Amino acid sequence: MPIAILGGIALLGFATFYLFDHYLTGGAAEAQATATAAGRYVRFEPNLIADAMAGLAGMTAAVLGIVITVVSLLVQLTSERYTGVAQMFLRDRTNVMVMAYYVVTCVVGVFASLGLHSEFVPRATVFAILVATVFGLVIMLPYFMYVFRFLAPTNLVDRIQRDAVSDVVAAATERDNEAIVEGQQPAIAALEELTDITSNSISGKDKIIASRAVDAIRDFVVRYLEVKGRAQPKWFAIGAEIRDNPDFVAMDPESLRDLEADHTWLEWKALRQYLGIYAEAQSDMPDINYLIAIDTRYVGEAALARADRNVVALAFRFMNSYLRAALNARAVRTAYNVLNQYRLLVESMIKGGAHDIAIEGVRHMIYYGRTSYDMQLGFVTETVAYDVSALCEFAHSHKHGSDLDDKMLAMFLELDQPLRLKRQEAGLQGIRKAQIKLACYYLAAGADERAAKIAADMAGEDRDRLKSIREQLTRVESKEFWEIIDRGRNFEYMPTRQKDQMERFFAMLPAATS
Repeated sequence: MPIAILGGIALLGFATFYLFDHYLTGGAAEAQATATAAGRYVRFEPNLIADAMAGLAGMTAAVLGIVITVVSLLVQLTSERYTGVAQMFLRDRTNVMVMAYYVVTCVVGVFASLGLHSEFVPRATVFAILVATVFGLVIMLPYFMYVFRFLAPTNLVDRIQRDAVSDVVAAATERDNEAIVEGQQPAIAALEELTDITSNSISGKDKIIASRAVDAIRDFVVRYLEVKGRAQPKWFAIGAEIRDNPDFVAMDPESLRDLEADHTWLEWKALRQYLGIYAEAQSDMPDINYLIAIDTRYVGEAALARADRNVVALAFRFMNSYLRAALNARAVRTAYNVLNQYRLLVESMIKGGAHDIAIEGVRHMIYYGRTSYDMQLGFVTETVAYDVSALCEFAHSHKHGSDLDDKMLAMFLELDQPLRLKRQEAGLQGIRKAQIKLACYYLAAGADERAAKIAADMAGEDRDRLKSIREQLTRVESKEFWEIIDRGRNFEYMPTRQKDQMERFFAMLPAATS
């Protein structure tokens, strides 16, 4: 079909110009000199123009050879690192049009070289081929620049994401069930291709490309959520090709049915790619793990904005998996960063009115805090304590008549555990510091009964430990930590209004003990 189309275009173009010469310009050579320079220029002599016509056709063919050689080498080199580049290159409209232009110009030149006679020169045809050849020479270098930009890794990633979104929108809203099923596979292929680019970039220590590919998966899911409400029911059915995919083939049949019922198979696939990248980047490029947590939070927030609670729950499940993987690897810094995004995601749930999901998120944070305490990862436990304390404050300021902060406070007071090893002392102190900070906030906000609950929970606490905690909290004057951190604020810092309540809170402790 492409051969027939290009040959037909070339034949039609040649016939158009040749018939124009035959009926209008006459094509006959005139012996007398013409009055104008332009007229003299286009008065082609039959005996002299034949060699020039063959040269024009050969020149265009030579330029086409150069273009194909250079482009083939570039595409091949890029394909060795990023799969699917050749197919993407051949689907690009600009690349197809440039190659077609050179082919058509060559074929028209061949036709025209045999259309010269001693008494007839198709002047318009010759002039058109001259212009086409010159244009082909002029666009060669700009086209090379376009190819270089096309094959730039960041542009490849953006193009994959845009094409995937277009394919998904077209397939999901299609009326034909067969077309919908066929349109599911390109979406999966695009996600796997972005994952492959990320993996290659991680192994090559290319952080910029890896980050961009991770963000592209997020952009794909967010754009999909925008049009998901218009998708046909057939789109959410998991067909045979999806079931045979490595990420689905090992799943329990009941889990697959849940994905169908929840309409979340595509989001699950995308977040599953994140989990694979997360495991691979754990040791080689931990910053990517932080970015994955950020993008997963964005997906959860976008789903909440679309009232897609199933995807929100899915985002929390994957956040839990990130935390579990970090704890198993004893990657304290990674867990610290993931918890920051976890807290922000729970705050979004509170602001969005999804209080049940927020409660469940805090319950999981408490679970991982206790787990890290048992694993003697005291800093992670301390981070959980301060994050849950911040969430209790946030819930109290956004409660609007609900008992959300009461439920969170009750879970928070279950975080501390008996001290079994000396090395767990720092983690236990961190929990108590966070609880005291929260109690001082409640006192400053006029919620004395909640501060009393915290005081009652500390009844029987070691007095030397409480004295040490009080001294440490009193000494903190700057909200900025003395090192550069993403959170920006020192865990132990309290505003003056809040710190002024410490005396009141510690005065409540003896009464609680008695």
